Amino acid sequence: MLDIGYALSRRFPDPPQTEYRTADVRALRHDLFCGDVYLADTVTDDEVSTAWGWVPVLDFAWALCDIAERLDRDPMGSRASRPQRAELDFTESTELLRFERRFGHVKIRADWQDDDEPALTVPFGDLRREARDFLQDVVADLTDMHEDLDHNPAVWDLLARFPRV
Repeated sequence: MLDIGYALSRRFPDPPQTEYRTADVRALRHDLFCGDVYLADTVTDDEVSTAWGWVPVLDFAWALCDIAERLDRDPMGSRASRPQRAELDFTESTELLRFERRFGHVKIRADWQDDDEPALTVPFGDLRREARDFLQDVVADLTDMHEDLDHNPAVWDLLARFPRV
């Protein structure tokens, strides 16, 4: 089972004058809600996580949903023998989170991991479902902290594009 989580940073708070109702996509994806994220297999206890404090959490959730869709483009779906790949880059560094789907499973590997650490391997369906749930949960949490966020049209579009599965 895949667990995706986050912790907001106290070192990189949002600017106090932020208007969440009118924040544009660039601000929502790159400038606000910084922290750390993790992906973990609850059965094997394998984990991929950041410890930088500056990862834009909403952008990570958004990108993870986009990646799940990209990994599902092959018409053969889980029967496809050709690997399908995608990368999530972290804007403020050269580090990448690499995804490779083959058949019904996805291997997730981080550039910053040691070579002897195993890749996180999860069923594709779990990745897609958990990524969407994570996005919905992150937006709900952020809306609880910043009530004007739920009036932002970019957030409405995002939630409509990636509903819970």
